[in-house]
Amino acid sequence: MKKITIAIDGYSSTGKSTLAKHLAKALNYVYVDTGAMYRAVTLFAIQQKIITENSFAIQKLIDKLPDISLTFHFNPDLGFAEMYLNNINVEREIRSMEVSKFVSKIAAVSEVRSKLVQQQQLYGTEKGVVMDGRDIGTVVFPDAELKIFMTASTEIRAKRRFLELQEKGQEVTYDEVLKNVQERDEIDTTRKDSPLVKADDAIVIDNSELTKEQQFEQILNLAQQCMNN
Repeated sequence: MKKITIAIDGYSSTGKSTLAKHLAKALNYVYVDTGAMYRAVTLFAIQQKIITENSFAIQKLIDKLPDISLTFHFNPDLGFAEMYLNNINVEREIRSMEVSKFVSKIAAVSEVRSKLVQQQQLYGTEKGVVMDGRDIGTVVFPDAELKIFMTASTEIRAKRRFLELQEKGQEVTYDEVLKNVQERDEIDTTRKDSPLVKADDAIVIDNSELTKEQQFEQILNLAQQCMNN
């Protein structure tokens, strides 16, 4: 059975990361959460006051990029790799609503994308990798053997995200989360550099009405078919 590259793209809060983690574990593949990388850069920008509610010093962020080190460290207790920013575990911090508010703006900066895409491509040189994000099948791995594009209705995605944040003890309202999802969709799909679009050869999975188990089985079957061809 040959090793392949699996690219999973799609809108925010469609469950890409959860699916990719489970898929990588089932196939014994490497999993790379590119969203975590952009979130870590966003956290750095927030900590350095490069981005706030009222300002965004883009050139300062570009100048600071050499100071940003992003690494993944496998956590055997969790069963997946966690994100480290300059050797500090930031897995919890990058999932906050504050980071979510700014991450699409950070990801729209071409210099940020260039730095992270180069790093992401290194992870896939030997195949046997599952990577999720916004431009994996179109930019990072345009030759990936299996490309998935995930979508769901805006309202369902906002509800899922709202419940997830509540479970983590974060105080947010559904309306706040819905607005954030809508704003991220707008920025992700209209940015000049590597906008969120479906690759021509990607398989669309609308999981609005699918359980996590149904979705996983469907995509695992697609992966196994590719590996056997």
